[in-house]
Amino acid sequence: MSDFLPTGIQLTYLVAASLFILGLKKLGSPATARQGNVVAAVGMLLAIVATMLDQHVLNYEMILLGLAIGSVLGAIAAYKVQMTEMPQMVGLLNGLGGAASALVAVAEFWRLLGNGEAIPLDANISMLLDVLIGGVTFTGSMLAFAKLQGLISGSPITFPFQQPFNASLLIAFVAGSAYLIVSPHSLPVFLGIVVVSLVLGVMFVIPIGGGDMPVVISLLNSFSGLAAAAAGFVVMNNMLIIAGALVGASGIILTEIMCKAMNRSLFSVLFSAFGTGTASGGSVTAGTTDKTVRSIDPEEGAMMLGYARSVVIVPGYGMAVAQAQHSVRELADQLERMGVEVKYAIHPVAGRMPGHMNVLLAEANVPYEQLHDMDDINPQFDQTDVALVIGANDVVNPAARSDANSPIYGMPILEVDRAKQTIVIKRGMSAGFAGVDNDLFYKDKTTMLFGSAKDMVGKLVSEVKQL
Repeated sequence: MSDFLPTGIQLTYLVAASLFILGLKKLGSPATARQGNVVAAVGMLLAIVATMLDQHVLNYEMILLGLAIGSVLGAIAAYKVQMTEMPQMVGLLNGLGGAASALVAVAEFWRLLGNGEAIPLDANISMLLDVLIGGVTFTGSMLAFAKLQGLISGSPITFPFQQPFNASLLIAFVAGSAYLIVSPHSLPVFLGIVVVSLVLGVMFVIPIGGGDMPVVISLLNSFSGLAAAAAGFVVMNNMLIIAGALVGASGIILTEIMCKAMNRSLFSVLFSAFGTGTASGGSVTAGTTDKTVRSIDPEEGAMMLGYARSVVIVPGYGMAVAQAQHSVRELADQLERMGVEVKYAIHPVAGRMPGHMNVLLAEANVPYEQLHDMDDINPQFDQTDVALVIGANDVVNPAARSDANSPIYGMPILEVDRAKQTIVIKRGMSAGFAGVDNDLFYKDKTTMLFGSAKDMVGKLVSEVKQL
């Protein structure tokens, strides 16, 4: 039995890894995302059970206590956290994952130091990488959480000589790591590089503005996976290495997708904004312009929608804040009963995290076949009678296409201004998350419906029913 147990554990790890890969594949489509989540969760359950059977596990009481506390906190968070706060939740979980991985390295170093054991070179390098990636992930994610939650300003934070300071931190970490490779039992130096890694995480995020937050969240998610993989090398656990590598790779892929959606290179996100603050864009000009806008009431909006042949709904963060997704689904259903063709246009970075709008619309049971990505829907706007923009801003700003002086110039957008008529539901004329005034609001074919997304969509539903 003792000979079979290690083999059985590794075979279980293999099955779990296969379920992880299958789950990731299913997460690639809104139609199978929920199923993919369940498949991956089953894989994680198998991995945890197999690890608990490992003979190297010595303290089951503490592990079970941790599982109980974590399960209770996770269940409470799942029920209490609003969908609009999900980006903050993801940032928080990324940070906790990075912290857990870094603590594995710290604990292993402490154990080897306390036992007076020699620290092999490969284990030493793994611990150093784990501390660096895990520390940066922890404090960087906590800062991203604070920005998204509004605890601190979402604007870039810079100070004189910021880039030289960042460079000195990196040099200090490299120098400390080199010293530990030569003399691996120096506790003060090890604690020093732990502190440096935590400071680096803060310095990594503070100069990045709110417009880049979707990219930052994706990147930190990748970092949390890489930290877990490094922790796997520290404790020599194959499952942790595989799971961390999968998270790291998928996070990098998602980060690259987000960069393309914002017309930013990954190099630009990593280094141009690092220590500057110019990456996120320009000044807020909304409210200072003398341009005029045309506003309508819900009755006029309902007539435009009800007598249209085709309507494309563009959801944004304003819809998420107002929790208007169910009202939007009701409006779409009512329009379809009247013979109107309804589609949804989803921008890759709409909201504050990748897939934010997809999750909200799935919560309202919007049919998956009605969801269209940017490349698919843009050629159809010329034949669209009405584009209904609900709380979206930067992702529909024509300045990205026409104004070379705009900070968002070149960013791919949903080209709603090409529709025959555009209705924008918005509380006011404030700028978007990137801090840039929206030229769409002043177009001749654009009308503004001012008010809360949920309130205005509800009134549109009532008016459409009376047509």
